[in-house]
Amino acid sequence: MGDDSVNLPPGFRFCPTDEELVLHFLYHKASLLPFHPNIIPDLDLCLHDPWDFINGKTLSSGSTFYFFSKVTENRFTKKGYWMDLDIDEPVLTSAGKKVGIKKHLVFYIGQAPGQGYETAWIMQEYHLCNYGVSGAFYNRRVKRKDRTKWVLCRVHERTGNFAECFCCSDDEDNGTELSSLDEMYLSTIDDDLDEINFS
Repeated sequence: MGDDSVNLPPGFRFCPTDEELVLHFLYHKASLLPFHPNIIPDLDLCLHDPWDFINGKTLSSGSTFYFFSKVTENRFTKKGYWMDLDIDEPVLTSAGKKVGIKKHLVFYIGQAPGQGYETAWIMQEYHLCNYGVSGAFYNRRVKRKDRTKWVLCRVHERTGNFAECFCCSDDEDNGTELSSLDEMYLSTIDDDLDEINFS
């Protein structure tokens, strides 16, 4: 991004669906294809704690923050770590095709593993499916393995219960506001992803 400011003007809201985040933003980013508007910045997840996002380092829409980051197994930050909740959801197109994976994580203050204090900060991490895409949809100059090095992250601080955080519809604003730390209990969801098949 050439613009230092990534906050939307007053009256504008950025509330894309999961499909739009994966196909319009993440796929174009990973494939080095042009996309407009180019408003989501790159950020090293390990260099920032979630409360740093409030200071304009990400694309901010209400109390939700968006940024691209490189894939990393250890999501440690200066003050804590992001713990993967093992909730992997398939991202589907309107035609029912699987095009990505959405992982759910929660931020802990302290040392990993198991020695931190759970916070209300929630992150959805969007991944492309690790499969080839047929036709001219992607940039052939980019190797397949390089297209899966990027993820798109959506972060917010939750105020509601499990259903409000993880079961709201894609095109619906989650209405979250900054809140105090609290506890969350989650059940795991096992989803087997089939091979991507764009037509």
